Amino acid sequence: MKLTVTYLGESYRFHNLKELFAKANEEKSGDQLAEIAAENARERMAAKLVLAELTLAEIRNHPLLPPEEDEVTRVIEEGIDEAIYEKIRNWSVGELREQLLSQGEDEVRSIGRGLSSEMAAAVTKIMSNLDLIQAASKCEVLSHCNTTLGQRGRLGSRAQPNHPTDDLQGVRASIYEALSYGMGDAVIGINPVIDTTDNIVRLFHETMDVIHKWGVPTQNSVLAHVTTQMRAIRKGAPADLIFQSLAGTERGNESFGVNLSLLEEADQLIREEGTAKGSNRWYFETGQGSELSSNAHHGIDQLTLESRCYGLAKRFKPFLVNTVVGFIGPEYLYDSKQVIRAGLEDHFMGKIQGLPMGVDVCYTNHMKADQNDMDNLAVLLATAGVNFLIGVPMADDCMLNYQSLSYHDIATLRELLRLKSGNEFSDWAEKLGILQNGRLTALAGDPTLFM
Repeated sequence: MKLTVTYLGESYRFHNLKELFAKANEEKSGDQLAEIAAENARERMAAKLVLAELTLAEIRNHPLLPPEEDEVTRVIEEGIDEAIYEKIRNWSVGELREQLLSQGEDEVRSIGRGLSSEMAAAVTKIMSNLDLIQAASKCEVLSHCNTTLGQRGRLGSRAQPNHPTDDLQGVRASIYEALSYGMGDAVIGINPVIDTTDNIVRLFHETMDVIHKWGVPTQNSVLAHVTTQMRAIRKGAPADLIFQSLAGTERGNESFGVNLSLLEEADQLIREEGTAKGSNRWYFETGQGSELSSNAHHGIDQLTLESRCYGLAKRFKPFLVNTVVGFIGPEYLYDSKQVIRAGLEDHFMGKIQGLPMGVDVCYTNHMKADQNDMDNLAVLLATAGVNFLIGVPMADDCMLNYQSLSYHDIATLRELLRLKSGNEFSDWAEKLGILQNGRLTALAGDPTLFM
């Protein structure tokens, strides 16, 4: 395995794949914080040149985190389609990039099944933003809960009706506003303030009551810790989806209070006692930097760890996966350029691994970014075929205290790019007069329609 190169008259030697992967990454403040980033643009380019020449087999044969030390690595290994891998194992990372950009949709999806999460991360590092958009756009990933998500020409939306005190009237008012803009076809999902079983039961019942009262073709989720949701479901809470945040290492997941065994127990529970009709019943969230924040990164760069999250998520055949791309803050993604790059990276890495990817296009107020930057990323992701985006009232989450997209932002994207909401939801909104021929009517944006 060659880890040396001469570039612009200077020799570069990388000691192992972990160092090479980190230094081939686009500039990220999180990698700099971890002291694993390239020292300058020249070293970064040298690392990319070396990485592009490595074969997929060399990457697999030299794991960044050995399977005997980490259960996430073992899950990723078990998820590789060995027949497809044998056909592509001798491709270089550069050749993989060329195949992803030149082949058709069926071929690209097939290639993805033969990749490990580290291989997906490697090719991401040598792709431009436009490469990531083009390759991801070839990956149509459908998922089925009560409704179907991911069809071409559709842009799903999560309604996020958070409230700073979990007040049920406030939550319901926000849901009604979302529905009035044609939002919520992917999920009505609440981030609770109070993570107690009784409160989570209340919120599950509140969302389901709205869904049943108005016949909304969607699914509900309450984004409490998975153990709290499990207790709520066992107490009779009507849950279509079960939720959990994921990390890309076993130690990172332990910091979230979960492990593979617990996730498998939750998977069995939602399949036996959940209220959804379809087979995809998980909602996972991720985001670059979480492993570093819990000192569980093992010296691996944040992009590669993010890709490993998707290798773990794939095991559970989720209905929704989204990266909360700018939520952690400038320690990990310093400015809008890094947030935009990370959003495109995450979407591609999830899609090539067969996941129904969405993105929370967001930033914190101490980051060098603004709403115009989020508009830019949203347009790029919608062009890349993102399955869903997240909307909050006026793009300002009053509970989590960060900035996202608004309900009307997502409606504008649909109109601009000639996209629609999910089939079932679109038909429902047309019957209520909120939509006409897929476009918002004069009734749109008025939550009193439901009051």
